[in-house]
Amino acid sequence: MVSWRPDDMSLNPDAMTLNYDRDALRLVKDLHEPRATIYWIDLAVSAVVGWTVFGLALAARPFSMLMCGAMVVAAFALYRGLCFIHEISHLRRLRLPGFETVWNFAFGIPLLLPSFVYVGVHPNHHNLATYGTGQDPEYLPFASSHRMTVVFLMHSVLLPLAFLVRFLLLTPLALLWPRFHDWLVEHASSLAMNAAYRRQNSAEMTALIKRGEIAILLVWIAAFVALRHYHLAWKAILVWYVVNALISVCNTLRALGAHRYESAGLPLDRAGQLVDSIDTPGAVWTTLWAPVGLRYHALHHYFPGIPYHNLGLAYRRLIASLPETAGYHEITSPSLPWSLRRLYAAGKDAFRRRQHSKVYPPVSLSDRV
Repeated sequence: MVSWRPDDMSLNPDAMTLNYDRDALRLVKDLHEPRATIYWIDLAVSAVVGWTVFGLALAARPFSMLMCGAMVVAAFALYRGLCFIHEISHLRRLRLPGFETVWNFAFGIPLLLPSFVYVGVHPNHHNLATYGTGQDPEYLPFASSHRMTVVFLMHSVLLPLAFLVRFLLLTPLALLWPRFHDWLVEHASSLAMNAAYRRQNSAEMTALIKRGEIAILLVWIAAFVALRHYHLAWKAILVWYVVNALISVCNTLRALGAHRYESAGLPLDRAGQLVDSIDTPGAVWTTLWAPVGLRYHALHHYFPGIPYHNLGLAYRRLIASLPETAGYHEITSPSLPWSLRRLYAAGKDAFRRRQHSKVYPPVSLSDRV
């Protein structure tokens, strides 16, 4: 497997020889068409397996091995289905009519992650003017602080609680208080790791989000009443929280391993994004923590129009055909633990350099005279 050189802590975008752009495009130009059958079957299997095993966990004896095992399996299956939100954000609705609506009822609404929190937000992570800047919703300078990486990972366990508060407690109030709803649209209606990110509001956006919020309230109230009849309501919320927390932690680890996070806050071109991103082809385990093509994250940033089911083939073509001077070989990681260790080490090294500069500030020539 081709991987980064361990002593190379910072790749140069200029080294990604752009003369090979045409060759790369030629190799993958036939892989941009999504196959609807694959999308629908994958989505259906993920939903059936995920919610069936979720029900098994709900029926099992509390805190039994069966319950714990079922929650883990449910988390991975539902996580796979949830990750289709990434595909939805890139696909035109006309290519897969009805897919987003079905996805919302199968995954988005039950897991309190409706498509509107990502669709319309994620493009800012690809935009050449905003990637790696303060306007990128999915980017933080983790390579500058190992402490930031640790805190970000730890807080992921609390994300399901934030979802419950946002959509079940604050939504009823916001629907009655328009000014507060506008604030929620801008500050708390985006799936973003960058807390400073602000969503652009509009009348159309407000109406879309309100429809999604009302659907969530109706479905959750109906489900709670039905489960309460069988004395399972609170147990269902507990199982839901554990499953969602597992999904959140898994996705956070994946996100931390998806980039080098070395941007200085300035916009990056396509080559810069490629250098700052990571492919982790891996094996079966990799498809669990980075499903639906997310393990080919660098390739996705270079060719965001390739559907997930073709990314593996595109990667193999590029690796086999492009020479090493093209630079594409340099962005493959051998594993997620390897990427996480490297990110933590980079952040720790940057933190130590800053501490050293405070203790031993640079001395100018005039200070010595």
